[in-house]
Amino acid sequence: MKAEILCVGTELLLGDVLNTNTSYIAKELANIGIDVYHQGVIGDNAERLHDELDLCFSRSDLLIITGGLGPTYDDLTKETVADYFGLKLKMHEPSLKKIEAFFESINHVMTDNNKKQAMMPEGCVVFENFNGTAPGLAVSDKDKTVVMLPGPPREMEPMFKEQVIPYLMHFTDSVLVSTNIHVMGLGESRVESMLKDYMLAHDNPTIAPYAKTGEMYLRVTAKAGSEAEAREILAPVVEEIKNRLGKYVYGVDVPDIQTAVYLKLKDMGYTFSTAESCTGGLISKKMTDIAGVSEVFLGGVCTYANNAKEIILGVKSDTLKKYGAVSEQTAKEMAEGSRRIYGSDIAVSTTGIAGPGGGSKDKPVGLVYVGVSTGEKTEAFRLMLKRNYKDPRNYIRESAAINALLIVLKILSGITD
Repeated sequence: MKAEILCVGTELLLGDVLNTNTSYIAKELANIGIDVYHQGVIGDNAERLHDELDLCFSRSDLLIITGGLGPTYDDLTKETVADYFGLKLKMHEPSLKKIEAFFESINHVMTDNNKKQAMMPEGCVVFENFNGTAPGLAVSDKDKTVVMLPGPPREMEPMFKEQVIPYLMHFTDSVLVSTNIHVMGLGESRVESMLKDYMLAHDNPTIAPYAKTGEMYLRVTAKAGSEAEAREILAPVVEEIKNRLGKYVYGVDVPDIQTAVYLKLKDMGYTFSTAESCTGGLISKKMTDIAGVSEVFLGGVCTYANNAKEIILGVKSDTLKKYGAVSEQTAKEMAEGSRRIYGSDIAVSTTGIAGPGGGSKDKPVGLVYVGVSTGEKTEAFRLMLKRNYKDPRNYIRESAAINALLIVLKILSGITD
């Protein structure tokens, strides 16, 4: 089955609202074996939407539309689709009762225009909205199917997952299941060269490399008649890739680098702490996003000013005067200070120049030092993180935090190159 996604809303075209619906729906469709051939955004205009329906069904069998199901005059999705299929709208009493109950529960008077949300094309499938007032719906005519969903993600996503996916499963006889193998210490091109023969030998599952900030991962995707069958196909391929890449694989289907660090620390029985300057607490924030991380993460300090580095962490004034705050020596003493304060098994520090100003010839914007202190030794790592972005500050800070966590994970994993 070929599918397209169309998001309706002038606010999306103007950039006032970030369109996250497309990526969410595309991933969910891929998981059930439905290929997405086109994605689009249009404003609240019935004529243009009608034209899009013509264009979509000249290419595809299924159209998923989000937005335009509200109670106001410019919410025209449902009316336009009904007209396209030659269907009359009639009141769907269960939806009307649910909308009335919603307004009663919040002690608000329901205006007449809200009844519009309960008007449905004859013969459609209705999806209940448990997080808002606009029901979703599906209309089919021979080989053409339109699924209409509310625009707000908090309403659309649970409706799609709980009701639309089971509905769409009737249209497909296969599912796609993917596994992500996360790799550290190797670039995308090197991994490809190590696995190229193996990648070319497989078309099910497929193996595709992707680069991310500070790391890369391999997505292995299998197609089969059921999830269980797909996972059977995946298992030996994933195992072979792990064997080939060895210690450079830091996790399979882990959500992010901080979770991988947490799991590694927990497995080893180690504790962790931070001392941050240029990253301003980002590493601590990433770690404390994880529920239960207090098992391993003891705490962190943000020592932005030099006197804070001296007073809190014990960085020597001579070190700061001789080498500067952004230096290998300061990074080491910051990490040692954090480990001393918290009594942690391993501590990481960051100090650098995030920009957009403040750099020099010797210490340009993007220069970051990461210090790591363990019970055995203290090391510092020099990173050059600037890219040709208009405002590099946020990128440098985020990249520094991710790279610092990757360095900690490498050390814990015994990777020295």
